[in-house]
Amino acid sequence: MSEPSSFTLHVSEDTDSDGQEPSPDNEGALHASFHQLIQEQSSLVEASLELEMQARGREHPASPDACAAAWPEPGQGTQHPGYSSASLRILANMPSRTIGRSRGAIISQYYNRTARLRRQSSRPPLQQLCRAARPSLRQYDLETDPTRATLEDKRSLLVKELLSLSPSQRSHMLLTVPLSLAEKRTLRQELSGQRGPLRQLAQHRAPSSPCGWSKDYIVFGCRGLWYRLLSLLPAAQPWHYALKQIGGRFGSSVLSYFLFLKTLLMFNIISFLILLVFVVALQAAYPPASASPQPFTGLELLTGTGYFTHSLLYYGYYSNVTLNDPCASSPNGSVCPLTAPPLPYNMPLAYVFSVGVSFLITCVLLVYSMSRSFGESYRVGSSTGDLAIKVFCAWDFKVIQRRSVKLQHENIRTQLKELLAEQQSRSRSLSLCQRLGHSAVLLLAWALSLSTVLGCVLAVHYFSEHMHAVQQDHRAWGSGEQQQEAILLVLPLVVSLLNTLMPHLYNLLAMWEKQDSPVAQVYVAISRNLILKMVVLGLLCYQWLSRRVVCSTEECWETCVGQDLYRFVVMDFIFTLLDTLFGELVWRLILEKRLKRKQRPEFDIARNVLELIYGQTLTWLGVLFAPLLPAVQMLKLLLLFYIKKTSLMQNCQSPSKPWQASHMSTVFITLLCFPSFLGAAIFLSYTIWSVRPSETCGPFQGLETIYKSGKTWVQVLEKSNPNITWFAWVHQYLVENPFLLFFVSGVLLAVIYFNIQVVRGQRRIIRLLKEQIANEGEDKIFLIQKLHSVYEQRERRA
Repeated sequence: MSEPSSFTLHVSEDTDSDGQEPSPDNEGALHASFHQLIQEQSSLVEASLELEMQARGREHPASPDACAAAWPEPGQGTQHPGYSSASLRILANMPSRTIGRSRGAIISQYYNRTARLRRQSSRPPLQQLCRAARPSLRQYDLETDPTRATLEDKRSLLVKELLSLSPSQRSHMLLTVPLSLAEKRTLRQELSGQRGPLRQLAQHRAPSSPCGWSKDYIVFGCRGLWYRLLSLLPAAQPWHYALKQIGGRFGSSVLSYFLFLKTLLMFNIISFLILLVFVVALQAAYPPASASPQPFTGLELLTGTGYFTHSLLYYGYYSNVTLNDPCASSPNGSVCPLTAPPLPYNMPLAYVFSVGVSFLITCVLLVYSMSRSFGESYRVGSSTGDLAIKVFCAWDFKVIQRRSVKLQHENIRTQLKELLAEQQSRSRSLSLCQRLGHSAVLLLAWALSLSTVLGCVLAVHYFSEHMHAVQQDHRAWGSGEQQQEAILLVLPLVVSLLNTLMPHLYNLLAMWEKQDSPVAQVYVAISRNLILKMVVLGLLCYQWLSRRVVCSTEECWETCVGQDLYRFVVMDFIFTLLDTLFGELVWRLILEKRLKRKQRPEFDIARNVLELIYGQTLTWLGVLFAPLLPAVQMLKLLLLFYIKKTSLMQNCQSPSKPWQASHMSTVFITLLCFPSFLGAAIFLSYTIWSVRPSETCGPFQGLETIYKSGKTWVQVLEKSNPNITWFAWVHQYLVENPFLLFFVSGVLLAVIYFNIQVVRGQRRIIRLLKEQIANEGEDKIFLIQKLHSVYEQRERRA
């Protein structure tokens, strides 16, 4: 008979150099604890298996079938026909099948952690103890205890160990334990129930002072107030529930439009606050001596002229003097006090710097939003596991209200539809002939769309020239003011009509193209609408800078440009409302009442998003000429949100082809940054540096360019105080010198290049880690097969 083989079981003791347990709130601590539990249970199972094999080998030395009959496994012949019962026993105790199988394993594991945390500072290392004093294996792990301790015993042991910890360690441990909220709530109740008698016993032993318990009550009260404030924080966000409702019912594609509208509203609020504090409010406090205001008739809300002409809305109202300076506002220059004002405020300098700072802050926020959106949408690594994550990990168990549960159910269902539709679109393949035919159709459709853009631009150019001549004739003939104001609305009306009708023509081209992917269809529609709107705006900007605006002798040409931009903003809002009315409400009634179809129109994302970008571009173009134009845009966006939301809920249906708009927010921010914001910044920069301002009105009258106001102020400051000559040097060599601009641009490009290289390196590391995971899986299969062969050889020898 073969001599039984001996074995040695090693119990690992974690003796770190610092001798401290990792913080329970650390993310890696949970994974480290599970890894330790895996090692402990694997070693224990291996030891028990070897003991049983030796015992059965001594009892039944010549019966190989007895070992197989000792551990009967149901389904052995169906699932693993070639594995023995011992191999199946090892497979059943693999880490992937032990962790998370029961609450008892988790409670036992955290009982061991709390016990080690409590005994760590007082217990000597395991190597310094004698063999009899070392802890036994059955006390070290409750899951392999042969007495099979019940779940209540394990919970009671965990509660006792938690009571021995400090309050901070106890709270961190309860936060990191992977149990449901009901289990955590039960543990907290048991802790509070057992902490009461202990506290009473401590009070009998040593009565505490009133300051001690009052301090505890204050701390608990402040903590509860803080938690309540944190729970109210999501509700304080604007349109929090409305956005969740839209995303759950219509998906992320429609939700991206409303999120983009919210982003634009934030940009306009920031610009409006800067201009209000530093320009508008101070000019309102020190109004200039202007002509008597005209009576308000109501037509000014459409035309922007009349009563609004000499108001804070436009450039011509602002003065070119130093505010709160008695000599500047005195009608007689000789009568003024000798002392200078305590806080002189140069309005021309404040005007140009406020516009520049608002653009700079908007640029920083745009770049930050774009980089953050890139980080969220274009994640490092693939998204092949999103469907499994959405199925098994998407539900939020903290949601208990009926309305929130229904909303979350709709949201998860819509997201699953989007993921399945995306995977289905990836699996489609076309033949060579189909690809060639589809490419020919695309080329022809693009040729037609570009030809329509060219026709629209020519039509706007010739029509604007005609309207310019008509306005001059009416001013020469002395026509009525209302008639002249009505003529001013014709050009914005024609441009807005083209911007409203052309997207529907592009939708007909999209139906002819028959794009398989709805994402590609939206991108193509956005590109065509963007080309049309940007080319028309470029033509209008050229006409405005060429002074092709009709103004009276007492008005600034900057005020006339601001009035034109105001009319374009208002007319764009009116046509957006009309398109919502006839394109969604009336079309739904026709489909339901006349055609008897159970179908509703879909929300056109491309057209609505381009309307937002177009309106925001008009606002940025008009900030210099109408400082209160961001306030008009804010009011417009607020009304648009509620009107579009109501129309969406009542008149529209979910997309017929669900698709995931993971990159859509990034595309919207990118289009807002480069064609829109960059174009407006170039237009205003050219106006400030190269265009001569008006001679009779405005904060920059009498100057060659607007930029000269800053240079003149620096020269005056240098003459008044020779001690600050360094400021003039800084302005000359850092502001006027273009080297700083090129240097900052080079640094920015270098940072972008390094970030791109870091992302590439992370992708390469992730690819290597995935290959390593696949190799480790093959290694496990290999080791299981080797283990199976070892047990078969032992059975044959026995």
